[in-house]
Amino acid sequence: MTYNVGNPLFKGSLVALITPFSNGVIDEPAFRNLVNWQIDEGTNGLIPVGTTGESPTLNHEEHKKVVEICVEEAKGRVPVIAGAGSNSTAEAIDFTIHAKQAGADAVLHVTPYYNKPTQEGMYRHFSAIAEAVEIPVIIYNIPPRSVIDMSVDTMKRLAEYPNIVGVKDATQDLVRPLKTRLEIGADFCQLSGEDATIVPYLSQGGHGCISVTCNVAPGPLAQMHKAWWDGDLDTVRSINDRLLPLHDALFCETSPGPVKYAASLIGLCEPNARLPICDIADSSKIKVESAMRHAGLIN
Repeated sequence: MTYNVGNPLFKGSLVALITPFSNGVIDEPAFRNLVNWQIDEGTNGLIPVGTTGESPTLNHEEHKKVVEICVEEAKGRVPVIAGAGSNSTAEAIDFTIHAKQAGADAVLHVTPYYNKPTQEGMYRHFSAIAEAVEIPVIIYNIPPRSVIDMSVDTMKRLAEYPNIVGVKDATQDLVRPLKTRLEIGADFCQLSGEDATIVPYLSQGGHGCISVTCNVAPGPLAQMHKAWWDGDLDTVRSINDRLLPLHDALFCETSPGPVKYAASLIGLCEPNARLPICDIADSSKIKVESAMRHAGLIN
């Protein structure tokens, strides 16, 4: 490597966990099995109740229960980064307090959606969280869903808090990780939030990915990240080529609809999501099945 990769708190292949449902309620055995399978397959970190985990349609009791189950099942084998984001700062702090009490290693906080706060509003939101709870915080910057984009300057201000340690970057701007590294430093943890950008993101100074695809392909993704850090670019390219159609297919409709269907194909859980996310179309099912075959995950 020709750049300083620093010493980030988290790196490698991390999974944005789905939340399995059965008969309208959380399928706890399926979720526990998913957590253990991810760890056994080499996943480097678990993110329960992010947006892939359908946090917007979980009530507070369910949200907190999923975090507790994940921590309990992980047993300290890999870090648990609990989704705790909200467009209400007070609610975000409440979820963060609970995550720390439950034993999570860190929290993931999305930029406040719908409210459309200014850069100063975002700064104050994350400052309030950082000051309220002593736990590592990762900023989730996803303009396509939150409509706002946290600037590198604002992120640099927030990085002055010792417990604001990194970003999940879903901007799809592949210059952003380089700018962020130069402005904030190589220790600031940079994780891609877009599966298809993993390799170029790493090449620009990123440290890993919080992945949707990892729900169904944890082994290959763990191998790809290991190959990257080992400098084995042939293996990186081979796995990346095999998984790219799957990355695309899992977003052929609004996530997590497609990834839940993919998970059902390999027996992980039922394909059900909560409204307003509905069953994917038959044409989308064909795309997902084809991509799963291309990836070697089903026959």
